[in-house]
Amino acid sequence: MSSLVSFVDLSIIVPAYNEERRLPPTLDRLHAFLAAQPLRYEIIVVDDGSRDNTCGVVEQSMDRIANLRLVRQVPNRGKGAAVRMGMLAARGQIRVMCDADCSMPPEELPRLLAPITACRAEIAIGSRYAEGARTDVKQPFYRVLWSRLANKVIQRSLVPGVRDTQCGFKAFTAEAARDLFGLAKIDGWAFDLEILALARRRGFAIEEVGVEWKDDPGSRINPLRDMWKVIREAMTIRRNLRKGVYNTSLPGVV
Repeated sequence: MSSLVSFVDLSIIVPAYNEERRLPPTLDRLHAFLAAQPLRYEIIVVDDGSRDNTCGVVEQSMDRIANLRLVRQVPNRGKGAAVRMGMLAARGQIRVMCDADCSMPPEELPRLLAPITACRAEIAIGSRYAEGARTDVKQPFYRVLWSRLANKVIQRSLVPGVRDTQCGFKAFTAEAARDLFGLAKIDGWAFDLEILALARRRGFAIEEVGVEWKDDPGSRINPLRDMWKVIREAMTIRRNLRKGVYNTSLPGVV
């Protein structure tokens, strides 16, 4: 894609930390699907200070994927910081965050984007629990427990009514992405909570979409360690909201 093009229809942001193994097939699968669609697109990999050859495999993939971009974040700061950097660097009128393991098939993108393209919402969330969600692989018990506990203990106090805040597939209009990620502070696992809590307070419409997904046995989630990280970050988000850290004087606040 020419560097003279100032915007595209769709940006896919893929945060990556030590993903040299899982990234290449994900990039090929995304590109194969998007290249068959009547739209201008870009795929942005944000390397979060990887210690392996993640940057190398992305650069190699650029030889066959002209619409691929690499953004580097050094040193490692966390998934939230990587997604934020990608969202703000993107040029798409719609911007989608997608995990490096491609847990949601690219073929589900039209379903995810439907609330935005139909002008029903500015934010669409891929959900493992909403109507229409499906999987052919049973998720390990510890991941189900982790997700459900996180939702019951923390998320409901920040974004009540959202059934799945932690699924790694979310789409934003360019306006919503610039607004929300421009304000965000959380670098780690709970960045989803922060973005959705801000979206509620700033009047952006959110719609959950049940999607097909698969569990990745190579997931790096540690239920106990990561649960406490989310709890600490959620407390920080609540404190920031109370103290007005997010500059709520900006237009659009409700």
